[in-house]
Amino acid sequence: MKMRDSKGFTLIELLIVVAIIGILAVIAVPQLLRAKMSANETSALGSLRAINVAEATYSSSCAGGGYAIDLADLAKAPSGSNEAFISPDLKANGVIKAGYTVTVARDAAPGTMDIGTAAATCNASASAPASAYFAKADPVTPGGSGTRFFATDTRGTFFFDSAAAVANPIPAATLTVQ
Repeated sequence: MKMRDSKGFTLIELLIVVAIIGILAVIAVPQLLRAKMSANETSALGSLRAINVAEATYSSSCAGGGYAIDLADLAKAPSGSNEAFISPDLKANGVIKAGYTVTVARDAAPGTMDIGTAAATCNASASAPASAYFAKADPVTPGGSGTRFFATDTRGTFFFDSAAAVANPIPAATLTVQ
């Protein structure tokens, strides 16, 4: 009897390799999704940090101590300059960045008032600056693009809630990011 010299893999060997790849994928995919959500949350906090810096600069150099109540006002360059207070990727309220919707608003706390007029700002803002601002970053798909809702205000502290968007004004019992 003559022996065949066969080259290649048997069907069983191929099925075993496919099964091993499937098992590895089942283990790796949830870890990958958690890593992506963690990266999205880090980006959201970075966006809020950029807003805090832009608001401080806008307040001290452009709005006579007032704060912008819309990202579009921070995205306008002062007269005589080409540089806005914030990067172009945060140019308008409701912008989606890394799975989070980022917005700025007037702080709803009692006592918040207008500081001057929109026309008196160095960049002809669309809205009058206010004495306090509120910024938030909410996941586009809660549990998918991120698990926490973030907010900050004039104090510069970062707050979060795992269940729902952080209210404006930020409640005293809201957890802070460590």
